[in-house]
Amino acid sequence: MTKYVVAVSGGVDSVVLLDMLASKKLPTIYHLPSTNYQLIVAHFDHGIRDNSSLDAIFVADLAKKYGLPFEIKREELGSNASENTARVRRYKFLRTVAKKYDAQIVTAHHADDVIETVAINLSRGTGWRGLAVLGSDIVRPLNNMAKSEIIDYAKKHELTWREDSTNAEDKYLRNRIRHKTIGLDDDVKRQLLGLWAEQKSLKRLIDEEIARLVDKNPVYSRYFFTHLDSSTGVECLRYIVRARLTRPQLIKALHTIKTALPHKAYHAGNGVEINFTSRNFTIELIN
Repeated sequence: MTKYVVAVSGGVDSVVLLDMLASKKLPTIYHLPSTNYQLIVAHFDHGIRDNSSLDAIFVADLAKKYGLPFEIKREELGSNASENTARVRRYKFLRTVAKKYDAQIVTAHHADDVIETVAINLSRGTGWRGLAVLGSDIVRPLNNMAKSEIIDYAKKHELTWREDSTNAEDKYLRNRIRHKTIGLDDDVKRQLLGLWAEQKSLKRLIDEEIARLVDKNPVYSRYFFTHLDSSTGVECLRYIVRARLTRPQLIKALHTIKTALPHKAYHAGNGVEINFTSRNFTIELIN
């Protein structure tokens, strides 16, 4: 039987997702890898807000209501924590819980989240991967469900949830982007979602081709990388280092592979060390 760790913040999106999964009410158009499953509720209390502990109590009560196991972790990230820091810490916790139960992570990302994330990445000057967002090993069954539909479901089933006060603060980029995307025409949103789905499909094909190009031998040919164009080289290197490096770090590492002297070591960042001979290089992932 498949096990799902459901990330529940206490907000309306995750409350609706949990109710759909626990009550077997998830619409058939929102596919899950398996419909024969067990659920584990997981809540990460980031400690960014003074009253975040009340969210944890609320989610614990929800898990009890549905008769589900409950996992929680609290960290004191503080009010100045960035969105990225909170996200990284949350997913580290979720992956720990998933490993404990040999389960898949399920989140409540919906169609409006997809559009916001694409818009955020575009505003940051993303590469093409920034347009193929939310396509990892995380299960997101509500990706094609609009926020308005989630609200309608919650009201219809008389669900209660907690509002996160930070959602109204303009210091967070996502909130500023949301103010601009929320008024988009429904047809425009559908077109954007269609382009996103196409980009994810292209990403999958590219990843498959990269995996074919770069074998699993721990020793790699400098000659091979020297004759790759920059874009292909960066993608191959990204695959080898398991996406640990940013694009600027990958570009710098690729240049180093082409120019470094033999018997030198290069620390590319985030625990990635590259060691060179005259013809080859090896990569060690530390931690």
